[in-house]
Amino acid sequence: MRRLSRRKALSLVKELDAFPKVSDSYVETSASGGTVSLIAFSTMALLSLLEFFVYQDTWMKYEYEVDKDFSSKLRINVDITVAMKCHHVGADILDLAETMITSGGLQYEPVVFELTPKQREWQSSLHLIQNRLREEHALQEVLYKSLLKGAPTALPPREDVYIQPPDACRIHGDLYVNKVAGNLHITVGKPIHHPQGHAHIAAFVSHESYNFSHRIDRLCFGEEIPGIINPLDGTEKITYNNNQMYQYFITVVPTRLNTYQISADTHQFSVTERERVINHTAGSHGVSGIFFKYDTSSLMVTVSEQHMPLWQFLVRLCGIIGGIYSTTGMLHSLVGFCFDIVCCRFNLGVYRRREVSL
Repeated sequence: MRRLSRRKALSLVKELDAFPKVSDSYVETSASGGTVSLIAFSTMALLSLLEFFVYQDTWMKYEYEVDKDFSSKLRINVDITVAMKCHHVGADILDLAETMITSGGLQYEPVVFELTPKQREWQSSLHLIQNRLREEHALQEVLYKSLLKGAPTALPPREDVYIQPPDACRIHGDLYVNKVAGNLHITVGKPIHHPQGHAHIAAFVSHESYNFSHRIDRLCFGEEIPGIINPLDGTEKITYNNNQMYQYFITVVPTRLNTYQISADTHQFSVTERERVINHTAGSHGVSGIFFKYDTSSLMVTVSEQHMPLWQFLVRLCGIIGGIYSTTGMLHSLVGFCFDIVCCRFNLGVYRRREVSL
């Protein structure tokens, strides 16, 4: 009884077979079918390999939300070289809340303003990358993906000892400021604070020694991430006027970066440059110096690295194989049908010719 029930169940399962098998004795192979099969298998292999490369690749996803963090401090990383003696210049920050941030976190290092050939080569390469980033915005995603793989973006140290005495001052370090609009400025004289505001002691500095030619080796906001190139990195301005004023208007956007290599809270920024000569008689008023006027955006950008899930890759792979298999089968049947029609017409023509000859 058990064997009989098993046989009935097996026969019932066989009747439900949606893929009936054709006996080999009824299958006929042909050269055209073999050619189409070879082309189909080659196309399947090629497209499957390309799909595997797509599966291995990642892309960056950008999401926007309101920045709700107003209590934390904003970090400013500075590395600027000014073509003046260190005891002639001073740097500080004054924000919108009239809070003065002294330059206690900055270091003043006497250096030579002229770069060595190796440093000049580094700067030329950095300028080339900056130009490419302005033309091809998709290159920024490449930098995000290869953060820790890229070479350091800091200016390489001098390989020679100073032949000439230092004629410039390198101002570098980091400052922590409130997340409100502010003004980082470098001008003549050391800054002092008083109840009415703040000032710079410039009375003892000769006007002939004013020279605000400068080079920005590094200026970024937030956590400093290796491999990221900021808009002002490598900027160099040369002036031959003692009353030159440089202004950089910066909009800082909080950015949360999440990749497979690093997770950090940093900031991107856009900048607009302006420079002019201070001439009070011509109506161009102001103070000679270098001014970075920054403001923070109320939106935060989250940049996350995305990867294709395995199930989606398998679905796409099945679609490729099944689509090519079905399409080539239909094409082969269509070609075979047309070939049969041509053969029939040819044979019919030959038969009629024979009848006429008879």
